[in-house]
Amino acid sequence: MTDQTILTQEGKLKLEEELNNLKNVKRKEITERIELAKEHGDLSENAEYQEARNEQSFMEGRILEIENILKNSIMAKSNGKGHVEVGSKVTAEFNGQEIIYSIVGSHEGDPTLGMLSCDSPLGQSLLGKKVGEIASVETPNGTNTYKVKKID
Repeated sequence: MTDQTILTQEGKLKLEEELNNLKNVKRKEITERIELAKEHGDLSENAEYQEARNEQSFMEGRILEIENILKNSIMAKSNGKGHVEVGSKVTAEFNGQEIIYSIVGSHEGDPTLGMLSCDSPLGQSLLGKKVGEIASVETPNGTNTYKVKKID
């Protein structure tokens, strides 16, 4: 049994674009590199060939991974009921500063871009919270608290 993956519409589109690029652009590029490297003779000592084959293997694995994610995904839909859920944009106060996070599926998380995975400790703590409620996260340095200020 495979687990379902929650994706936002933006995350789904990003994965579909990556899959399209891998299948229609990268696959052809790597095949051409392999063919060119084969022309150089002995494949057992051909570093260009080995590198291209390794890249091909990684790319094919990524294609399978993306196809599996898309096949087993469900779309996040914000129901507008005033609590944090996947797809919500949350403004929270932490140490006197306001921080804005978009709560996204686990495969979309990128904290540097303000995209917080629903499976991260903070993401899990924020899920279900309403404006004015506190989300607490245990860290090695103690408990961090985030006050929910706004939910979009």
